[in-house]
Amino acid sequence: MATRRRQRFIYAQTAWMLAAVVGLSVLGALSLELFFVVSLIGFLIVVELTAPFSVTPEWRSRLRWIVLVGLAGFAYIVVRRVLAILPEGVL
Repeated sequence: MATRRRQRFIYAQTAWMLAAVVGLSVLGALSLELFFVVSLIGFLIVVELTAPFSVTPEWRSRLRWIVLVGLAGFAYIVVRRVLAILPEGVL
């Protein structure tokens, strides 16, 4: 049972990431940063939609670390974009 749920989780995340690549390329906005952000959003959605109600399997508790690394990467992208927008003399 746990293997089936884990496979469904992986299939859902893979489908989201493939849809992100296709969607971003159709829009002409395919870049590594945008793909990372869209994939992270999809990952967070899939994590929440597939969360069990009562018992949390051990493999799902490890997802917390992936979420933290993803949010740290997102914060890095946001800081880099904000620093690129700011004028030279501000910092």
